[in-house]
Amino acid sequence: MSDLKFNSLINLKLTQESGQTSQPPWRYDLKENIESFEDMIFLKVPSIIDGLDIKDVNLNRLPVLLKLSQDNSNLNEFSYMYQFPEKVNKMEFSMENLSSSENKTVEKEIEKEISRIYDLDFDLEKFYDFLLDDDKLAPSVEFCNGLRLFIAKDPFECIISSICSANNSIARWTKSVDKIKSNWGNSFEFSDGRFYDFPRPHQFLDFYETPIEEADADGHSYAIDCYTHNLKSCGVGYRAPYMKKASKILIEDIDIEDIFSMDYDEAFELVLSLPGVGPKVADCILLYGFGFQEAFPSDVWIKRIVSHLYFDGEDISADKTREFGIEHFGDYAGYAQLYLFHYARKSGLMDKIKNK
Repeated sequence: MSDLKFNSLINLKLTQESGQTSQPPWRYDLKENIESFEDMIFLKVPSIIDGLDIKDVNLNRLPVLLKLSQDNSNLNEFSYMYQFPEKVNKMEFSMENLSSSENKTVEKEIEKEISRIYDLDFDLEKFYDFLLDDDKLAPSVEFCNGLRLFIAKDPFECIISSICSANNSIARWTKSVDKIKSNWGNSFEFSDGRFYDFPRPHQFLDFYETPIEEADADGHSYAIDCYTHNLKSCGVGYRAPYMKKASKILIEDIDIEDIFSMDYDEAFELVLSLPGVGPKVADCILLYGFGFQEAFPSDVWIKRIVSHLYFDGEDISADKTREFGIEHFGDYAGYAQLYLFHYARKSGLMDKIKNK
């Protein structure tokens, strides 16, 4: 187990459960008042493991099970453990395959990936100074202490998750994404259990959309309710064709990696062109999938919260809400939106607005 220390706060549980659309929460465990979260990540470590055949192990996508643990009383530190799968492409694999220097290389890459996923380079204390200067936002510091962005392990997964989240509850879309992974993702066995990666865009092109479509392809060998290897059986509803069409565009017309190097406005217009993606979903994709912190996702609840806090309850449009958020909060827009939403949920403000 290794300790990861840094100069700002993080509340792992709060961050995991804040409903961000980058990915479903990691597996949760609580033992002796120590909370832990685990999930599989992929590392790029092409310089290690000289003794292994690179045809069998893709060192640009090395699966690692990562477990993060945090004592509830200490938000300035957490620990991590990692393990390799029992087999990679049918090949036995273990930490004993690595030398001490190679293990250090892996740990360095793990810490780099943890820092990226939890946005640990972002100065949360400086952001709190910003919040405390705004009397509307100042109370959110107490309710959201240690809340950070939860950046996608996989930008494509974030795109599909965000499409799935449109007009959907947090519980339903996270269950749908987990079902997609278990239906079609590659399976990796660890001592802590089985984990799945997220299917690639080309796989989505072959997915059946409905049970009827799946049954037709199988010649109706079984009763219709036996056919569950299709998108609608994962609970995605009307979003199924959007997911497939978006995947096709991402294969033929858009290189996901190019989005990272775009400016915000260019990236917004590009992502907005995907099927099933409106302004709110586009901003979710850019914020949680690509780290564009100037994005300000605006749905009906953010609109009501902003209206209540800043416009004396005036009925404002989602577009005006988004423009206000980007202009008023500037580089902190994404974090401000995250804090506004969570504060409203936990403080009772959302219930107050709902009952008006």
